[in-house]
Amino acid sequence: MLTTERKSLLLARLAQTGRLVARDLAAELALSEDTIRRDLRELAAEGHLLRVHGGALPLSPTHRPMAQRQGMQVQAKAQLAQKGAALIRPGQIVILDGGTTHLALVAALPKDLPCTIITHAPGIAAALEPFPKIEVILIGGRLMRHSMVAMGAETTASFARIRADLCFLGVTGVHPETGLTTGDAEEAALKRIMLGQAAEGVVLATEDKLGTSSPWGIAGLNTVRVVTTGDRPVWLGA
Repeated sequence: MLTTERKSLLLARLAQTGRLVARDLAAELALSEDTIRRDLRELAAEGHLLRVHGGALPLSPTHRPMAQRQGMQVQAKAQLAQKGAALIRPGQIVILDGGTTHLALVAALPKDLPCTIITHAPGIAAALEPFPKIEVILIGGRLMRHSMVAMGAETTASFARIRADLCFLGVTGVHPETGLTTGDAEEAALKRIMLGQAAEGVVLATEDKLGTSSPWGIAGLNTVRVVTTGDRPVWLGA
């Protein structure tokens, strides 16, 4: 079997089963595990999958610039925004992560909702301007352009001083084995702190994030309420 044929087979199997195990594939295809692992390394380098111990998992398709992500899953994000807005109660303190789904959440909020929203995303803060009863606290730091959120020691220290009722956390992958993941190590560390400073964590997950992973882990699925569109997968957290 040619290398291109093997890689096509591996990607098709990954799409079908949601996981590849190098040992099992080597036995099935009568190849060495080294050959399978080399194919997986090359596919990972090409951005087609995420290598894990013993095999591979689907890579989240959401590692794209903000402008491109705004046009993805628009209807699903609007549905999730309505569900997310219904979770916010008057008077609550809410941490709102960056991301296009959370921009949709802002648009779905009642115009007379009284609450406090804390965010490190300038775009989120600006979108809250038409809401006169929402107190907006913008946390600063070095701007991470891919996600358009503040990062760094100042950002981390500011979030560490907060006690919130809800944290709406942005992630790029939601998987039963790897949990909540994202594409940047520093961002993953900050998200863990944000999640830890709230009484409840919420992830609004579009279908393209379910069953996929990114390189850096944030937390397990049992630490948050995962809100999805359509039928809820049985492996999702609380």
